[in-house]
Amino acid sequence: MRTYRNAFFVALIGNLVFAGILAGIWWYTRRSTGKLQPATAAANPEVQPSQGSSAGSSLVPVQTPHVPVQLSAERLQSIGVKFGKVERKSVQDEIRMTGSVAIDETRLSYVQTRISGHIEKVFADATYQYVRKGQRLFTIHSPELVVAEHEYLLAKQNEKELSQSTIPGVAAGVASLLDSSRERLEQWNVSEQEIARLESTGQVAHALEIYSPVSGYITERNALPNMMVQPETRLYTIADLSTVWVLAQVFQNDLGRIRVGAPTSITVDSYPGRAFRGKVDFIYPDVDMTTRTARVRLVFANSNLTLTPGMYVNVVLQVPLGNQLVIPVSGVLQSGTRQIVFVDRGTGYLEPRDVQLGSQAGDQYIVLKGLKAGERIVTSANFLIDSESQLQAAIGSFTPPLLGAGAATAMNAPTAQSAAQIEFSTEPSTPRKGTNLYRVKLTGADGAPVTATQVSVRSYMPGMPQMGMAAMNVITPLSEKGGGIYEGQVNLDSGGTWQLTVTAIKNGAAVATKQLSLNAEGGM
Repeated sequence: MRTYRNAFFVALIGNLVFAGILAGIWWYTRRSTGKLQPATAAANPEVQPSQGSSAGSSLVPVQTPHVPVQLSAERLQSIGVKFGKVERKSVQDEIRMTGSVAIDETRLSYVQTRISGHIEKVFADATYQYVRKGQRLFTIHSPELVVAEHEYLLAKQNEKELSQSTIPGVAAGVASLLDSSRERLEQWNVSEQEIARLESTGQVAHALEIYSPVSGYITERNALPNMMVQPETRLYTIADLSTVWVLAQVFQNDLGRIRVGAPTSITVDSYPGRAFRGKVDFIYPDVDMTTRTARVRLVFANSNLTLTPGMYVNVVLQVPLGNQLVIPVSGVLQSGTRQIVFVDRGTGYLEPRDVQLGSQAGDQYIVLKGLKAGERIVTSANFLIDSESQLQAAIGSFTPPLLGAGAATAMNAPTAQSAAQIEFSTEPSTPRKGTNLYRVKLTGADGAPVTATQVSVRSYMPGMPQMGMAAMNVITPLSEKGGGIYEGQVNLDSGGTWQLTVTAIKNGAAVATKQLSLNAEGGM
């Protein structure tokens, strides 16, 4: 008993010690996290507390701004940069959807009798049998019809005998009785041929033939031999398939672009390579709550009866958008909530520009704001140029460091207002890790060399903490060699991509500046 008691106390003490250790670890971790948060926020300039937030609130990312970049022709070629034009032209979009062929409800006909009786013979005895207008469908025997025909024959005979009567009102009464008997037969849908036969033979028909009112396919048949029918009995449903409907499913986001009368086409797997042309006939005023699609009714001619009800079809709806300003889809860089296009200003100078886009039409975007017709934009390698632009903005490689994108544009763009133009080269032409020669040629707007100028080149490579490498920043002053040529030696401590800023100052004012990237051979 004493042994069990000792074991219990040992276990209890061990658990208390373990709990104390866990509490100490938790307290230390929380304290360390609280101390590190400000340092982390300071080390990462892209993450800043939101406005009006208190301690402990969530942090929101801030997008890095973009600045213009200038790349050499060799650099543009090496990263695969391609260009496209901003154009104004007539645009039309396509809405693709699926649907199925259905019977045109306006071309449905029902066959019924207007008298009671029973069917004797049935000639159209199968569903989906094709019948022509005027073709016999069945015969019906009706006692009411037999009596009516007897009355008509009697009225016809009395009209012959009493038409010459001199008794006032007799001739007129006989003629009126004959007209009334004939009108009764016509209201019962007795054909003119049957009335003519009755008049010529004088024999009452015990069975009346019923004919098809239209040409088409029998989609429903209830007429059977010896069947009693009433005027409300529907015996046949006949569909004219020379025109059919297509019921298509369109997403509600596309409803605003569809108009009644718009041209459309369909393709069917049964007829590869063939397209059927039609138009939009009706847009149903309801949306399916589950699929968020609406039905659109299309009308197609079907004279060859190639489209049959129930067929699955692929629909292409043409949506004209008018004369619009458009750019290739590949020329747009989607950057968060911004849409950016890099505009080519010449000599490798690429300017990032925010644009406002409309709807997409095939492989093009409609431009609402930010561009004009005739401008050239980058259509490939956008991500590489975007990275270059953000990198230069982040490291502040442009001069002065607080200039915005608009000022950088004026600083780099080759305009007539520039006091001097900069031509930069290196020796060797492909720089390498170690000693290299920077050479700058300054020329004025008139092409004459610019002399007596202080020229310097700043070479910058950002640090890579994960590799244990600090940022490198080298300022190289250049000496004037005559004829607007300035040279100076630089020692590049690493191969890779360097960001260069060339600055020319004369009489205390900057006359020219230029940014560019330099790829040096050799390891780090």
